[in-house]
Amino acid sequence: MKARRGTSLQRISSWWFLPIPLGRVARLRTIIYAFILVDVLVLRPWVADNGSVPGDFYHPLFIGRVLPFPTPTPTIVGVVKFGLLICALAGAFRRSPRLLGFLTFVLYLEWMLIAFSYGKVDHDRVAFLVALAVLPTVPRAVARDRSLSEAAGWAVRCIQVAVVVTYFLAAMAKLRFGGVDWVNGATLMRAVLRRGTFLADPLREQPFLLQIGQYLIVLFELSSVLLLRRGRIGRIYLLFAVVFHAVTFAALGILFWPHVICLSAFVALEELGIGGRKKHLVSNERAQPKGSHKPVLAPSTHGRLTVGSSGPASPGAR
Repeated sequence: MKARRGTSLQRISSWWFLPIPLGRVARLRTIIYAFILVDVLVLRPWVADNGSVPGDFYHPLFIGRVLPFPTPTPTIVGVVKFGLLICALAGAFRRSPRLLGFLTFVLYLEWMLIAFSYGKVDHDRVAFLVALAVLPTVPRAVARDRSLSEAAGWAVRCIQVAVVVTYFLAAMAKLRFGGVDWVNGATLMRAVLRRGTFLADPLREQPFLLQIGQYLIVLFELSSVLLLRRGRIGRIYLLFAVVFHAVTFAALGILFWPHVICLSAFVALEELGIGGRKKHLVSNERAQPKGSHKPVLAPSTHGRLTVGSSGPASPGAR
């Protein structure tokens, strides 16, 4: 019994802490922090206006009631905004990843409290906030760094799990508050009538297609755990996710930007870019974590030889 328990714990640990190249986290940092600049300045500039709203209308979310975040004022909002922009800009260039990463997480969390403590709360920020929380736990890295790191593997896995949990809980919320009427009713038809683009207009005459779409959305969200599967199944589900968000944006003008950004955690980012093939073939002793096997040449998922451990593939590698 103890042996089985030990084996199970080892499997869970190896799944959560599966080493991946630090270069993947380096590129993920650039993507995440660069998006903050776009989010604050382009996508949601209205958040800054909440500083001028009377404090009586401020009803902080649970975390805002537990932690000592102040009631927004024009001064506080201005300090948070420009502090966040400075930290995110430096973080995008991978400066002081631990200190600036921690400050970026705290400032963005406060920015979200300023945004959503006056009414509607968007669920597309969950995985993004998790990403900001775990990225500072990984040491400094550059995009070409092939060193394998358990800390990097844990951080990426946390982001992936947060993405899956967001999908699953979104489906549960639909069924909890909308019931079977969410899939059997005219949910998407209402959305098309309210904010449909010219691409969605023909669907007004085909309500059965919209109803099928409702079933497919809930089915995908409930089975989104398959995003964590290695190999073809994981790649197919990642493709489904990308297509789902692309179609939603094209038809309704809705795109869950921060959530979509976090889908990059399922991609082997270190393999992207010019010269990636050459660097992928170069063996480096420090690219092996302590206790790992000797480097071996093995075929990659893209049909070329790669240098890596004889252990299991890294999380998100497709």
